[in-house]
Amino acid sequence: MTNPTIVKAKATIRKFRIPKPWDSIVIFVLNILILIPVFIILHQVLIDPDWPIHLDRILLFLAIIIGMQFLLSYFKKFIFFILIIYLGTLIWGTLFQGYGFNSVYEDYRAMIFAMSADPNPQDVIVSKLLPFPNKSKIEAAVEYNNPKVRNYALMATTKHFRDVKGFHDYRQIIQCFAIFKEVQSRWNYVNDPKNREYIAKATESLEHFSGDCDDHAILMASLIRAVGGTPRIIHTQAHMYPEMLIGDESNLENIIYLIQEVLFKDESKGKQIFYHIDERGKVWLNLDYTAKYPGGPFMSEEILGQLTFE
Repeated sequence: MTNPTIVKAKATIRKFRIPKPWDSIVIFVLNILILIPVFIILHQVLIDPDWPIHLDRILLFLAIIIGMQFLLSYFKKFIFFILIIYLGTLIWGTLFQGYGFNSVYEDYRAMIFAMSADPNPQDVIVSKLLPFPNKSKIEAAVEYNNPKVRNYALMATTKHFRDVKGFHDYRQIIQCFAIFKEVQSRWNYVNDPKNREYIAKATESLEHFSGDCDDHAILMASLIRAVGGTPRIIHTQAHMYPEMLIGDESNLENIIYLIQEVLFKDESKGKQIFYHIDERGKVWLNLDYTAKYPGGPFMSEEILGQLTFE
C-alpha cells in the first residue's frame, strides 16, 4: 500500500516542476551562476602550474561546468527548489552585505579578466569571495576619523614634499607618499604575542611605530584615508600589506616618474615599481614597509583577499 505522505510529496514536487524546455534553460543559467563562486574558490586554493594561456584554469572551468550540468540535470525534479534557495541566499547577501547579486557580477567580471589578461604577475585578480581574516577587528582599527590619526597625517604632509612644483593634479597622491615616507622611516617590526594574533588600532601604533605587518597596514590605511586617499589592505598566505589607488593606467606613467625622478629618486634608482591592476582597470600601488619607496617588491604575490576603504 502506498504511503499517503509520499504520494502527497510527489504531487507537490510535480506541481512545482518547471516545464520543458524551460527546465533545461533554468538548469544552464543556474549552472553559470553557481560556477562563478565555485571556480573562484578552486582558483584560489589550487596550485597554479603556470601552463601556457591559462590552460589549466580553462580545463578547470570546463570540468566544473560539465560536472555541475550533470548534477543539476540529475536533480532536475528539485530544480525549482534549488533555484529558490540560491536566489534566497543572494537576496540575503545583498541585504546584509554578504555575498549577493553584485558580488556575483563583480566576480564574473574578475574571472573573465583573470582568464583573458596577459599573464603578468602584477595583474593579479583579487577575489572578495574568501573570508578576510579578522575583518571586523581590522575595520574597527582603521581609525581614519580619529583626530590623532588625522593630525599625524597632516604633519607628514607638511614635513615632506610640500614644495613639489608642476604636479598639481597629483597633489593628494604626493601627500600620501609623504605619509608613506614618514611612517616607513620610523616603523619598527615587532612580532605579536606568542600564539596570539594582536590587532593594534591606528592610534596604538602611533605611540611607538612598532608592530607586525597587519599593524603597519592598518596604520597606513588609516593615514591615507584621513587625507582623502583610497587605501586597501591585501591579505596573502602569511602577510598583509597596504596599497593605495592611484587611478587608471593613464596615470601610471606620471606616478612612476614622480617616484623615480622626483620624490624617491635615490631610494628607487634602478628599481622596478610594483602595482596591481584590478578587473576594472584601476591601478593599486604597493606601500609595504619592506621598501623605502612606494611600489616596492611584493613579499608574496598570491592574493587571498582584499579589504578596501572608500
